[in-house]
Amino acid sequence: MASIAFIGLGNMGVPMAANLVKAGHTVTGFDLVPAALEAAKARGIAVADSAKAAVAGAEVVVTMLPSGKHVVGATTGADGLFAAAKPGTLFIDSSTIDVASARAFHEAAKAAGHESVDAPVSGGVGGAEGATLTFMVGGTDGAFAHARPYLEAMGKKIVHCGGAGAGQAAKICNNMILGISMIAVSEAFVLGEKLGLSHEALYEVASTSSGQCWSLNTYCPVPGPVPTSPANRGYQPGFAAALMLKDLRLSQEAAGTAGAATALGAAATALYTAFAEAGNEGKDFSGIVEWIRERDDT
Repeated sequence: MASIAFIGLGNMGVPMAANLVKAGHTVTGFDLVPAALEAAKARGIAVADSAKAAVAGAEVVVTMLPSGKHVVGATTGADGLFAAAKPGTLFIDSSTIDVASARAFHEAAKAAGHESVDAPVSGGVGGAEGATLTFMVGGTDGAFAHARPYLEAMGKKIVHCGGAGAGQAAKICNNMILGISMIAVSEAFVLGEKLGLSHEALYEVASTSSGQCWSLNTYCPVPGPVPTSPANRGYQPGFAAALMLKDLRLSQEAAGTAGAATALGAAATALYTAFAEAGNEGKDFSGIVEWIRERDDT
């Protein structure tokens, strides 16, 4: 069993760290938010006074931070986590960040004598709680093999996508698909309502024919057909609209850098921007169906 530092104990970080504890590891965490530290303590996670203190002596460091600038800022430089960690520490960054920052993270880790993987996740808070997350991993074959047992304690599917930054690239592409498909499913339900179709009838047809997709079959945006979807609990977030918008913006940044045409990705970004600016940042991203319905009624 390993000594693990977990930096970033938010809605995803706490249950992920708790699953490492369940697997028998010793986990010490840190977060800037006092309430997050209290939540971590309640789940059997030791807490440190600082990120550097958490990392000192750890064999593995997991980071779950808001953006690329936070990851690079926290890990690099004389006061960063790479300098604070003992040589040969494995760094696992499970934040969702831009590819350029992920590659900078890897380069700095290597220069400091550490192993590293970028390992963003899919599956939301429910997946974090149930240890059923999907990890999309970028890094060397050796670093991936080293990281895999720890990722398996927190997730169900672990995919090595390629070299440095490949995990972030896969996450960005996947979530662009997700954002586009949720809008398509939501528009179809609103159209069905106007045509006199019940939600159940449309779901029964589309979920078993060519319209089926995760946004419909697993995360249906209207109440009723899928009892576990956020639509049945007032769109309390499993995956907040603000996070979807962050990922869509990352996809458009990446598309611009790579010279890729993503017309639907751009349209989805514009729609989620308007949805969030209407005061819905904290709602589940599937709640966009209500916003689409309201727009159609005006």
